Amino acid sequence: MDIKIESDDSRNEEDEERVPLMRNREVPEAERNLIQKAISQTFQSTAHLANLLPTGSVLAFQLLSPIFTNIGNCDSVSKAMTAALVSLCGASCFLLCLTDSFRDNKGNICYGFATLRGLWVIDGSTTLPPQLAAKYCLKFVDILHAVMSVLVFAAIALFDQNVVNCFFPAPSTEIQEILTALPVGIGVLGSMFFVAFPTQRHGIGFPLSTN
Repeated sequence: MDIKIESDDSRNEEDEERVPLMRNREVPEAERNLIQKAISQTFQSTAHLANLLPTGSVLAFQLLSPIFTNIGNCDSVSKAMTAALVSLCGASCFLLCLTDSFRDNKGNICYGFATLRGLWVIDGSTTLPPQLAAKYCLKFVDILHAVMSVLVFAAIALFDQNVVNCFFPAPSTEIQEILTALPVGIGVLGSMFFVAFPTQRHGIGFPLSTN
Protein backbone atom coordinates (compact mmCIF):
# COMPACT_ATOMS: atom_id res chain seq x y z
CA MET A 1 0.00 0.00 0.00
CA ASP A 2 2.83 2.40 0.84
CA ILE A 3 4.39 1.84 -2.52
CA LYS A 4 1.12 2.61 -4.28
CA ILE A 5 0.61 5.82 -2.34
CA GLU A 6 4.09 7.01 -3.20
CA SER A 7 3.55 6.31 -6.89
CA ASP A 8 0.27 8.23 -6.85
CA ASP A 9 1.97 11.20 -5.17
CA SER A 10 4.73 11.18 -7.73
CA ARG A 11 2.18 11.15 -10.53
CA ASN A 12 0.37 14.11 -8.99
CA GLU A 13 3.63 16.01 -8.78
CA GLU A 14 4.38 15.24 -12.43
CA ASP A 15 0.89 16.41 -13.41
CA GLU A 16 1.37 19.65 -11.48
CA GLU A 17 4.68 20.21 -13.26
CA ARG A 18 3.08 19.71 -16.64
CA VAL A 19 0.14 22.04 -16.04
CA PRO A 20 2.20 25.29 -16.11
CA LEU A 21 3.32 24.38 -19.62
CA MET A 22 -0.28 24.59 -20.79
CA ARG A 23 -1.63 27.19 -18.36
CA ASN A 24 0.37 29.71 -16.37
CA ARG A 25 -1.70 30.79 -13.36
CA GLU A 26 0.65 33.68 -12.58
CA VAL A 27 -0.10 35.37 -15.89
CA PRO A 28 -3.52 37.06 -16.02
CA GLU A 29 -5.93 36.04 -18.75
CA ALA A 30 -5.62 38.13 -21.89
CA GLU A 31 -8.51 40.51 -22.39
CA ARG A 32 -9.46 40.71 -26.04
CA ASN A 33 -12.14 42.65 -27.82
CA LEU A 34 -14.20 41.24 -30.68
CA ILE A 35 -11.74 42.34 -33.35
CA GLN A 36 -8.78 40.80 -31.54
CA LYS A 37 -10.71 37.56 -31.02
CA ALA A 38 -11.59 37.48 -34.71
CA ILE A 39 -7.96 38.04 -35.69
CA SER A 40 -6.79 35.30 -33.30
CA GLN A 41 -9.37 32.90 -34.70
CA THR A 42 -8.30 33.79 -38.22
CA PHE A 43 -4.68 32.94 -37.41
CA GLN A 44 -5.83 29.48 -36.32
CA SER A 45 -8.09 29.08 -39.36
CA THR A 46 -5.31 30.16 -41.70
CA ALA A 47 -2.99 27.63 -40.10
CA HIS A 48 -5.55 24.92 -40.83
CA LEU A 49 -6.04 26.19 -44.37
CA ALA A 50 -2.30 25.99 -44.92
CA ASN A 51 -2.67 22.21 -44.57
CA LEU A 52 -4.80 22.26 -47.73
CA LEU A 53 -2.02 23.85 -49.76
CA PRO A 54 0.96 22.07 -51.32
CA THR A 55 3.44 21.44 -48.51
CA GLY A 56 6.52 22.35 -50.52
CA SER A 57 5.19 25.75 -51.57
CA VAL A 58 4.23 26.79 -48.05
CA LEU A 59 7.48 25.55 -46.52
CA ALA A 60 9.56 27.27 -49.18
CA PHE A 61 7.74 30.54 -48.57
CA GLN A 62 8.05 30.33 -44.79
CA LEU A 63 11.73 29.48 -45.05
CA LEU A 64 12.74 32.08 -47.64
CA SER A 65 10.46 34.94 -46.61
CA PRO A 66 12.64 36.23 -43.74
CA ILE A 67 15.73 36.00 -45.95
CA PHE A 68 14.30 37.65 -49.05
CA THR A 69 12.58 40.43 -47.09
CA ASN A 70 15.61 41.04 -44.88
CA ILE A 71 13.26 40.55 -41.91
CA GLY A 72 10.93 43.25 -43.20
CA ASN A 73 13.61 45.84 -44.01
CA CYS A 74 13.37 45.86 -47.79
CA ASP A 75 15.22 47.88 -50.35
CA SER A 76 14.42 47.82 -54.05
CA VAL A 77 16.28 44.54 -54.62
CA SER A 78 14.69 42.82 -51.62
CA LYS A 79 11.26 44.00 -52.68
CA ALA A 80 11.74 42.56 -56.17
CA MET A 81 13.00 39.27 -54.76
CA THR A 82 10.06 39.08 -52.35
CA ALA A 83 7.59 39.79 -55.15
CA ALA A 84 9.19 37.03 -57.22
CA LEU A 85 9.04 34.63 -54.26
CA VAL A 86 5.35 35.30 -53.63
CA SER A 87 4.57 34.99 -57.34
CA LEU A 88 6.46 31.73 -57.78
CA CYS A 89 4.94 30.15 -54.66
CA GLY A 90 1.47 31.26 -55.72
CA ALA A 91 2.00 29.84 -59.20
CA SER A 92 3.25 26.56 -57.74
CA CYS A 93 0.12 26.35 -55.56
CA PHE A 94 -1.99 26.74 -58.69
CA LEU A 95 -0.09 24.18 -60.76
CA LEU A 96 0.32 21.58 -58.02
CA CYS A 97 -3.44 21.60 -57.41
CA LEU A 98 -3.78 20.25 -60.96
CA THR A 99 -1.57 17.24 -60.26
CA ASP A 100 -2.65 13.78 -59.19
CA SER A 101 -1.06 10.42 -58.41
CA PHE A 102 -1.72 6.73 -58.82
CA ARG A 103 -0.02 3.43 -58.08
CA ASP A 104 1.07 0.98 -60.75
CA ASN A 105 0.80 -2.79 -60.47
CA LYS A 106 4.05 -2.88 -58.47
CA GLY A 107 2.87 -0.27 -55.97
CA ASN A 108 5.10 2.51 -57.29
CA ILE A 109 3.67 6.02 -57.02
CA CYS A 110 3.44 7.97 -60.28
CA TYR A 111 2.58 11.65 -60.54
CA GLY A 112 1.05 13.53 -63.43
CA PHE A 113 -0.84 16.62 -64.52
CA ALA A 114 -4.58 16.42 -65.05
CA THR A 115 -5.58 17.34 -68.60
CA LEU A 116 -8.80 17.30 -70.57
CA ARG A 117 -7.82 13.90 -71.99
CA GLY A 118 -6.70 12.30 -68.74
CA LEU A 119 -3.50 12.24 -66.69
CA TRP A 120 -0.21 13.19 -68.28
CA VAL A 121 2.47 11.26 -66.38
CA ILE A 122 5.37 13.57 -65.67
CA ASP A 123 8.24 11.10 -66.03
CA GLY A 124 6.56 9.18 -68.85
CA SER A 125 7.32 5.86 -67.16
CA THR A 126 3.86 4.46 -67.83
CA THR A 127 0.65 5.19 -69.67
CA LEU A 128 -2.81 4.80 -68.22
CA PRO A 129 -5.49 2.89 -70.15
CA PRO A 130 -8.13 5.18 -71.68
CA GLN A 131 -10.84 3.94 -69.31
CA LEU A 132 -8.69 4.63 -66.24
CA ALA A 133 -7.29 7.89 -67.60
CA ALA A 134 -10.82 9.27 -67.99
CA LYS A 135 -11.18 9.26 -64.20
CA TYR A 136 -8.32 11.77 -63.92
CA CYS A 137 -9.63 14.26 -66.49
CA LEU A 138 -9.41 17.93 -65.62
CA LYS A 139 -12.68 19.30 -64.27
CA PHE A 140 -14.00 22.78 -63.63
CA VAL A 141 -13.87 22.24 -59.87
CA ASP A 142 -10.12 21.60 -60.18
CA ILE A 143 -9.66 25.08 -61.62
CA LEU A 144 -11.69 26.51 -58.77
CA HIS A 145 -9.55 24.63 -56.27
CA ALA A 146 -6.40 25.99 -57.88
CA VAL A 147 -7.67 29.58 -57.85
CA MET A 148 -8.83 29.28 -54.24
CA SER A 149 -5.45 27.84 -53.26
CA VAL A 150 -3.75 30.92 -54.70
CA LEU A 151 -6.10 33.16 -52.73
CA VAL A 152 -5.46 31.22 -49.52
CA PHE A 153 -1.73 31.48 -50.11
CA ALA A 154 -2.15 35.23 -50.61
CA ALA A 155 -3.90 35.39 -47.23
CA ILE A 156 -1.00 33.52 -45.63
CA ALA A 157 1.43 35.95 -47.25
CA LEU A 158 -0.54 38.92 -45.90
CA PHE A 159 -0.31 37.45 -42.40
CA ASP A 160 3.48 37.41 -42.74
CA GLN A 161 4.65 40.61 -41.08
CA ASN A 162 7.93 40.54 -42.98
CA VAL A 163 6.09 40.65 -46.29
CA VAL A 164 3.66 43.31 -45.10
CA ASN A 165 6.47 45.50 -43.77
CA CYS A 166 8.36 45.02 -47.02
CA PHE A 167 5.56 46.25 -49.31
CA PHE A 168 3.79 48.54 -46.82
CA PRO A 169 6.41 49.97 -44.46
CA ALA A 170 4.15 52.82 -43.33
CA PRO A 171 0.56 51.95 -44.25
CA SER A 172 -2.23 54.45 -43.89
CA THR A 173 -5.28 53.76 -41.78
CA GLU A 174 -7.30 52.63 -44.79
CA ILE A 175 -4.54 50.30 -46.02
CA GLN A 176 -4.14 48.86 -42.53
CA GLU A 177 -7.85 48.10 -42.38
CA ILE A 178 -7.65 46.36 -45.74
CA LEU A 179 -4.60 44.33 -44.68
CA THR A 180 -6.48 43.24 -41.56
CA ALA A 181 -9.88 42.49 -43.13
CA LEU A 182 -8.84 40.98 -46.46
CA PRO A 183 -7.09 37.85 -45.10
CA VAL A 184 -10.05 37.30 -42.76
CA GLY A 185 -12.49 37.33 -45.66
CA ILE A 186 -10.29 35.07 -47.77
CA GLY A 187 -9.94 32.64 -44.86
CA VAL A 188 -13.69 32.44 -44.35
CA LEU A 189 -14.44 31.99 -48.05
CA GLY A 190 -11.63 29.48 -48.46
CA SER A 191 -12.74 27.36 -45.52
CA MET A 192 -16.34 27.34 -46.75
CA PHE A 193 -15.27 26.39 -50.26
CA PHE A 194 -12.95 23.56 -49.25
CA VAL A 195 -15.57 22.13 -46.91
CA ALA A 196 -18.34 22.35 -49.52
CA PHE A 197 -16.19 21.08 -52.41
CA PRO A 198 -13.44 18.80 -51.04
CA THR A 199 -10.84 17.70 -53.55
CA GLN A 200 -10.40 14.05 -54.45
CA ARG A 201 -6.92 14.47 -55.90
CA HIS A 202 -3.65 13.45 -54.26
CA GLY A 203 -1.10 15.47 -56.16
CA ILE A 204 2.43 16.63 -55.48
CA GLY A 205 2.75 18.02 -51.98
CA PHE A 206 -0.56 16.55 -50.81
CA PRO A 207 -1.23 13.44 -48.68
CA LEU A 208 -1.14 10.21 -50.65
CA SER A 209 -4.11 7.92 -51.00
CA THR A 210 -3.98 4.45 -49.51
CA ASN A 211 -5.33 3.16 -52.81
